[in-house]
Amino acid sequence: MAEWKRKRVWSSVEVRPLGNGYGVFLDGRPATTPAGAELIAPVRPLAKRIAAEWQAQTGTIDPALMPVTRLANAAIDKIGPQSEAVAGMLAAYGGSDLICYRADGPPALSERQTRAWTPLLDWAAEALDARLHPTQGVMFQAQPENSLSALRARVGGMTGFELAAFHDLVVLSGSLILAFAVTRGRLRAETAWDISRIDEDWQSEHWGEDEEARAAATAKKAAFLLAAETFRLLSNPASDTPNG
Repeated sequence: MAEWKRKRVWSSVEVRPLGNGYGVFLDGRPATTPAGAELIAPVRPLAKRIAAEWQAQTGTIDPALMPVTRLANAAIDKIGPQSEAVAGMLAAYGGSDLICYRADGPPALSERQTRAWTPLLDWAAEALDARLHPTQGVMFQAQPENSLSALRARVGGMTGFELAAFHDLVVLSGSLILAFAVTRGRLRAETAWDISRIDEDWQSEHWGEDEEARAAATAKKAAFLLAAETFRLLSNPASDTPNG
């Protein structure tokens, strides 16, 4: 982690073609990840976002202000070497997906869940060839193996950078189907986040929410939206508006 403890000693930051993508260069030298690999993004718009974070640093490097860089570091250092295992872990969420588990009560909560979640299960059956079945309560509901296999195949086809962004979409929402709905344009990221928070919002509406929980939710939402935007850039880099 020495990379993150050093102070800014560079004056220029630029993006150049490097390897199979685009590197971020500091005073003409390629920036590196904490593990020492060259910091290379697969598409220029993503590299430009990373470069902007490095350019904005003053004094000691603060990783909290460099979320795109941290996601790229994870893609290169952590996910790349074990992409198959990561893909398997994410695909496993389909076996216990958030939107399959409905509350026993009160009726108003279970109805809210049904209105938001059932259309997404129907969409997954058509768009992903993966019919998942809902249940009430928290007891495990086994899902059809052919549906789980279809989901595993789709996750397994992702690149390391796509998996890094997809990881945050799945883990932060608790739903593989919601993550796919975002990456395939079925839902806007903001809407998907709200749908994933039905239980929490219900609790806060009826029992209140403390400042610590609100701050944690805000941070998670920001990470979720960043992951969605990153995946969009990876899938459609031409849609990015250049910043100069």
